[in-house]
Amino acid sequence: MRWNKGNGWAVVLIALGALLLFGKLTPLLGHLMGYLIPILMIALGYYGVKRGNVLLGWIVLFIGILSLLGKLAWLIGPIIAIGLIIFGFSMLSNNRSRRGRY
Repeated sequence: MRWNKGNGWAVVLIALGALLLFGKLTPLLGHLMGYLIPILMIALGYYGVKRGNVLLGWIVLFIGILSLLGKLAWLIGPIIAIGLIIFGFSMLSNNRSRRGRY
């Protein structure tokens, strides 16, 4: 088989279709495929931007990022809460150290 420019996209589409089908048919790996598809979309969007297809690349990249953020929403909320708590404690410790200097 000769390797043409269109063969790369054909292999990508076959792999993506197989991953989608694999995710639907196996309940244990379906959750993993829910994370893998947005990551693949981000990678394909980045590849599209680097190859010169800027508009389509940014669209696929943006959809992939939004999908991944939706999947990771359970993790983002607690991380923001922990960051706010640490920032609040650092502000309190800075105020205490400033009072001691004057």
